[in-house]
Amino acid sequence: MQHARNAQDTQRVDSTRHTPHTNGGPPGQDPSDGVPEPRRVVITATGAITAQGVGTDALWKGVSAGHVAITKVRDRPMDGYGTRIGGQVYPLPTPAYDYVGDLGATESEPAVDLALTAAHQAMAPHGLTGIPAERWGVVVGSCNGGTHSGERVLRRAHRGESAPGDAQQLMLISPHTIAETLASAFGLKGPVLSVNTACASGAHALAHAVEIIRAGRADAMLVGGTDAFTETAFAGFTCLESLSEKPAAPYSKDRDGLSLGEGSGMLVLVEESLAREAGATVLAEVLGYGLSADGHHATAPHPQGEGAARAIRAALESSGLRGEDVPYINGHGTGTPKNDSAESNAVRAALGAAAEQAALSSTKSMIGHLLGAAGAVEAIVTVSALTEQIAPPTAGFTEADPRCGLDAVARTARPMAMDVALSNNFAFAGANATVALARPDARRPERPAPWDERVVVTGIGVLSPGGDSPEALWETYRDNTVIGSEEGGLRLARYSFAPERHLSSRERRRVDRMGQLAVASCRMALEQARLTADERVGVVLGSGLGPMRSTEDFFRPVLEEGAMAANPALFPSTVFNAAAGQVAMLLGAKGPTSTATASHAAGASALCIARDMLRTRTADAVLCPAVDDLTETVINSYRLLPLTGGTAGHRYTLSEGGITLLLERESVARARGAHILAEFTGQGITYDAAGAGRWDPQGHGMHRAMRLALADAGLAPDELTAVWANATGIAAVDRPEARALRRLGATAPTYAPKQTLGEPIGAGAQMSSALAISAWWQGLPEGPVLINSSSLGGTHISLVLTPGRQH
Repeated sequence: MQHARNAQDTQRVDSTRHTPHTNGGPPGQDPSDGVPEPRRVVITATGAITAQGVGTDALWKGVSAGHVAITKVRDRPMDGYGTRIGGQVYPLPTPAYDYVGDLGATESEPAVDLALTAAHQAMAPHGLTGIPAERWGVVVGSCNGGTHSGERVLRRAHRGESAPGDAQQLMLISPHTIAETLASAFGLKGPVLSVNTACASGAHALAHAVEIIRAGRADAMLVGGTDAFTETAFAGFTCLESLSEKPAAPYSKDRDGLSLGEGSGMLVLVEESLAREAGATVLAEVLGYGLSADGHHATAPHPQGEGAARAIRAALESSGLRGEDVPYINGHGTGTPKNDSAESNAVRAALGAAAEQAALSSTKSMIGHLLGAAGAVEAIVTVSALTEQIAPPTAGFTEADPRCGLDAVARTARPMAMDVALSNNFAFAGANATVALARPDARRPERPAPWDERVVVTGIGVLSPGGDSPEALWETYRDNTVIGSEEGGLRLARYSFAPERHLSSRERRRVDRMGQLAVASCRMALEQARLTADERVGVVLGSGLGPMRSTEDFFRPVLEEGAMAANPALFPSTVFNAAAGQVAMLLGAKGPTSTATASHAAGASALCIARDMLRTRTADAVLCPAVDDLTETVINSYRLLPLTGGTAGHRYTLSEGGITLLLERESVARARGAHILAEFTGQGITYDAAGAGRWDPQGHGMHRAMRLALADAGLAPDELTAVWANATGIAAVDRPEARALRRLGATAPTYAPKQTLGEPIGAGAQMSSALAISAWWQGLPEGPVLINSSSLGGTHISLVLTPGRQH
């Protein structure tokens, strides 16, 4: 066990521009007394690149005119796919920022290029001045991330032609690399998050950005989604028989499938009063949002749209709206038979009789399904619809389908008076999201009074090479047992997982190893907490690597034999949020769901997102599994990375496994008599902005993250009883953190569990949390602890846990 003493500096943390929180009361108590109106969030600028062209103006001009930009795909082989058409961006843009050079990669990544292009458009006219870089953040959603880069590397490896820099090229697969690249391009140093909830990713990014601003952790956010064409997507939707040979015709009786598209949409969100002070043009207000999990099927929605209806109702409730207030919905509208009818049923269930008067149209009929970018691009179209007072059409609409039956704004745009509108996005693994938007000069609805509840930990599930329980993990660490062994120049701590001990044979069916680890560790946490999951229990999963095993298993036959070898049983597991969907399906956790992908800080990111959900009563409890599964491709990449391979990482151990924390609202936990293990009292998220894939060697970003977490918890550094460090055994990572800790001035001992137990990729925060709580049980001083996590690219997240108060 490593201990360190830090320099003395007990000055209380500066919480400049950080909005203080007020604790909510128990159920039934009026929370409005003394609680300030929540910060309102507005949109001041947008940027887009789609098949309609470059820019929001080009997007709106094409969509409002009903122009179908879904055409024959150029400059890429389309043999063996279920279609030859798509909403292609041609030619692909070349952004000014040299992220390839920063990363040491070999080639540009289309998903990154699209995101940078849209972001430059959004950031140029935002009209905001005087907001420091530390108060600007980024949230990006993507379904495929940089899968195109992964495909190119695997194809070269298959031919025996691997190139220098291929390991760095694989870093571009991570959606978080895209988020960090955007933050680096614009020098933004506030919270940086990335999410992957498949086709709802862009909408989830908006929801999480809104909460960051409302909580006072940032004043402005660059937020959006991006996805580019990939072989995996075309082959996957082909094997599911979901692609149409003609442009998609959503909600039509004769619809027969979707059209894939590519592109990016970016929006600038800002706290309203700052936008007004700066004289910025306010395009719209984000009134609220709703998230839910279907818990029904890996790819098909619930036929009655039950999960989607919960998301729509939650968006209405969070915005203070009624069904009759909504004249227009920008629909999910993919053009597949099951999705369109399920969405129509969901709208009826959520809006009631008012659904028959609402217009529901699909932008996908004109640009294709942009997957993870769809939520952002369609939100931009919805903002334009509100601005212009025009409902865009569903192009290609033919004959009404009685299974849908709502007003699809057939073929031609329609002038329409509207103050508010909704944007729907639903996804694989049953992840649903609805965003409510309003004109800036519209009459504001009465919104529910804000709450700011305490959040507690009531359950832990551990599946790791260091042990299969918190107690076993602690014993391994306490005994200073160094796990793992050297394999080809890299220390590895592999986990021998026996899924039959935790899941029935039926449950294991079609669930990959990552999903099995997530389900099993979540089940353990629920059992410890004595809680049964339901529609008020959500799932926010963190993963640094995502479903690499399933993605590789799916793509290799396609690589060797062509698209016809694609396996429909494997394809649903290639999305990052597949494991969260399995938790919802097998354990019944159908509340709000999301999947955080912040590289080695993914688990910490998931915990922060879940805490926001609970503090605002979006859920009663949230399961937060952090899961990563090593494959030989991943291991070889770590061997070749400058940070982790060779002599630079000779003290570094790469680990795997699944660790879950169950978070609850304190009032709910106490009402049911739960044993409270810890309270989650503070969080801080920062970015170095030293360049894509680079750290600030002085540790200024980490220092700010720690100070922000302490300020959120209302603590000074000298009140800490322990610091659980990110330290991994890599000098380039550990030295900046050590410098940051010296500047912080905490006098508590510092522990570095990753140096003996290995780094479990995205599960570091969950592992340190489990150890910190176990340390209290084993007699170490009970008091506040600080937990640090960092990505490999300069995102830093610090958390504060305090012992649970039993009374």
